[in-house]
Amino acid sequence: MNYSCGYWRNSETLEDAQKAKMDLICRKLELEKGMRVLDVGCGFGGLAHWMGSQYDVSVAAVTVSEQQASLARERCANLPVTVDLVDYRQVTGTFDRIVSVGMFEHVGPKNYRTFFSKIASLLKPEGLFLLHTIGAGDHTCTADQWTEKYIFPNGVIPSMHAIVKASEDVLVMEDWHNFGADYDPTLMAWHENLKQAWPQLRQRYDERFRRMFEYYLLVSAGSFRARANHVWQVMFSKHGIAGGYSAAR
Repeated sequence: MNYSCGYWRNSETLEDAQKAKMDLICRKLELEKGMRVLDVGCGFGGLAHWMGSQYDVSVAAVTVSEQQASLARERCANLPVTVDLVDYRQVTGTFDRIVSVGMFEHVGPKNYRTFFSKIASLLKPEGLFLLHTIGAGDHTCTADQWTEKYIFPNGVIPSMHAIVKASEDVLVMEDWHNFGADYDPTLMAWHENLKQAWPQLRQRYDERFRRMFEYYLLVSAGSFRARANHVWQVMFSKHGIAGGYSAAR
């Protein structure tokens, strides 16, 4: 289960696009067997499971959601993955690699500097950090009032300037990849899944719920199709990679 943008470069189905996204992340992080990886805001454990099962790394996954932690633990049983219900600011230790997917939108502008400083403190000297986030087309913005109320309360979409400013002199930016156009087919695939599953879902959810999520998915798809919003994967190192860093695509 992935609740973030798929990577459709060579994919024809949502499942393939989500696997491709997770593998792209692993290739950008240059994962090697035995590495220790921190997954900040692990969601339902999809990426942690992929890293642990496909790349044989040790994953420490953290989330502040009890429901997410419970399902992630269940999904990652028998893998070298731990899932803790803890705020990222309380994490201790050091890691070879750190990744955060779809969590930065919930950090808030006043905490951006704290976020990058904490990541830097947890990253080993030769480590890499991948930030995957939705990005605003022109400036840091909150969602529209309807989405703010019903879908993403207190969510803020960061701008490029906000990320650069908050990470400046804390980490070294190595690569910036924008594949926001891929969120359009991702959202449309989710919309189709909702329609196909509705005969079963209607036993638990009412018509108001269906209209709300159809509206949310379709309006969001439109914003990415119009390139008003973006999806960024930004690679950072702690002190700069000797000889340079070449990102996978």
